[in-house]
Amino acid sequence: MSGTSSLDSLSTKRQRIAETATRLPNKALWSLSHHLDVAWLEEAYRRTRKDGALGVDQQSAEQYAEHLEVNLAMLLDRVKAGSYRAPPVRRAHIPKGNGETRAIGIPTFEDKVLQRAVVMLLEPIYEQEFRNYSYGFRPGRSAHDALASFWEQAMGMAGGWVLEVDIRKYFDTIDHQHLRRIVRRRIADGVLLRLIDKWLNAGVMESGLVHFPDAGTPQGGVISPLLANIYLHEILDEWWAGEVRSRLRGNAFLIRYADDFVMCFSSEDDARRVMDVLPKRFEKYGLALHPTKTRLVPFGSPNRRRDMPSPGSFDFLGFTHFWGSTRNEKWAIKRKTAGDRFRRSLRKVVSWIRANRHEPVEQQYRTLCRKLDGHCAYYGITGNSYSLERFRHAVNMVWAKWIGRRAEGRVRGLRRKRPLRRYHFPTAKAVHSVLAPQAKL
Repeated sequence: MSGTSSLDSLSTKRQRIAETATRLPNKALWSLSHHLDVAWLEEAYRRTRKDGALGVDQQSAEQYAEHLEVNLAMLLDRVKAGSYRAPPVRRAHIPKGNGETRAIGIPTFEDKVLQRAVVMLLEPIYEQEFRNYSYGFRPGRSAHDALASFWEQAMGMAGGWVLEVDIRKYFDTIDHQHLRRIVRRRIADGVLLRLIDKWLNAGVMESGLVHFPDAGTPQGGVISPLLANIYLHEILDEWWAGEVRSRLRGNAFLIRYADDFVMCFSSEDDARRVMDVLPKRFEKYGLALHPTKTRLVPFGSPNRRRDMPSPGSFDFLGFTHFWGSTRNEKWAIKRKTAGDRFRRSLRKVVSWIRANRHEPVEQQYRTLCRKLDGHCAYYGITGNSYSLERFRHAVNMVWAKWIGRRAEGRVRGLRRKRPLRRYHFPTAKAVHSVLAPQAKL
């Protein structure tokens, strides 16, 4: 089968799955795994990142590709026969920027391919279920869509009261029994249910030892964000739409990106009522809210909400949101790079400069330009030019310092200025404009 015809066939299958899910909204679907064939696995392999860290078997994507057809055929046979054993994930810790670390799991490459194949089967079903205010890890929806949606809706109601919520160690505390029950409401295919169970029970290898946690999802693979989305869809999104929203006196909206979400209310009474009941709702499903990071913030427009306290600020998706005056002397919601994200990003670049200071200056310059472009690709939004320029200037000065140390017998002041004269980093520009229609309401 040619590449084009194979893709067309997969697209048709996914469309049929979506149509079936739409036609049977409250039914568990039985016949799904028959779509899983070698062509499906080949497409899953194509969509899987090839440059990721190695799992417990230390097999790279290049090694797996040496006998790709044989490996995929054997993988399919094991899956259909029920003999596939999910290997434990290798655990690593990455800094979060606040002194804490986040544990991530690194599956084997073959397990990544199979997880991708299962996600390709489940996505068409749950995309018919998920609410419009859910943005994280969904096709065609980004963090900037979530930010734009919040901005447009909050501006439309002149702000109000923002409930900033932080779920404590969400991915590590998802209850397996609740998750299985939620998944079985829509999925009844035995092959897929067995695979999900195996991933939940695969275990974690850390410091050479394997342990089997009774909660959490297998982070690092693509199945984890989907399962986490399904869990919060039931706990939060459906609860908000079915029970909360109709009982509120004023306007309100919810924006969720994976496990990060904020609620905005026009009424303080509504906000405090939801704030009181929210911990109980999450506790019912084995989750806990962070006691200090979950807070209610007055966030009304200064010129339209005289009955409210002075507006505060809050962080969401890497940006600090606050009210500020525009050039036309009107109040508007502004965003700037959150302080912890700014420091974390700068530390990463400084660490790279120190580790690569021996490389040719031209090569360093090109790499740093790409890093700055990547920083602007996310943080380059309307009104954030000052933070972007601060970041560019800080990188420039740190790089100049290390370049100035390269030669013996140097005159520091002179040598620090030379890179600044010869190499000019691109000016930071807004990539995402609030004036462009990009939000999905």
